Amino acid sequence: MGNSGRFITFEGIDGAGKSTQVDALAQLFRGVGRTVLVTREPGGTALAEKIRKLVLHDAMDPLTEALLVFAARRDHLVQLIEPALARGDVVLCDRFTDSSFAYQGGGRGLDLAVLSMLEQWVQGGQAPAGGPMRQPDLTLWFDLSPAQAARRLAAAREPDKFEAQNEAFFARVAQGFLRRVEAHPQRFFRLDADRERALVWADVEAAVRSRGWLE
Repeated sequence: MGNSGRFITFEGIDGAGKSTQVDALAQLFRGVGRTVLVTREPGGTALAEKIRKLVLHDAMDPLTEALLVFAARRDHLVQLIEPALARGDVVLCDRFTDSSFAYQGGGRGLDLAVLSMLEQWVQGGQAPAGGPMRQPDLTLWFDLSPAQAARRLAAAREPDKFEAQNEAFFARVAQGFLRRVEAHPQRFFRLDADRERALVWADVEAAVRSRGWLE
């Protein structure tokens, strides 16, 4: 794969177990000599981390929430993700735009056309209208039932405002993810997250190896 940058995102409802797999995949890439950037959304830069605190803990209407998330994403892309990809690094990001469509679109009920417009503005860079957008090369979708996610979250740390939502909210979020998978099947890889961590990891590794990115 030479020095090509790779952008891999990890998606799923809260409690799906994404974060532990991010670190494991980073170690795997580093083991074959790749430089890896591990980051997250909302967040990744000093400015975006400040926005993250607002988004996760302060009450606001769905559009305000989405605007803040995409503002954080723009700074994240400009300051961190795009420079890393230009260097040929591997970028592993815990959540990206699919989460906006799932949480603000599915969960909050925000108009998907608004989210699509924000996606084009923020990820289109200097491209003309309708031009190419920055999208992940691979999105690992950790598919977990809302009921199982709720059980996991009940035993977790003090929840943020999303983790504290009810099961019906997470059911809408799960449907939001499914719509994104159906719209972009070529970049998604579904993982059954309701299994032992080692089995999920085996599928993560297989998804990446199947693309020849660990050669």
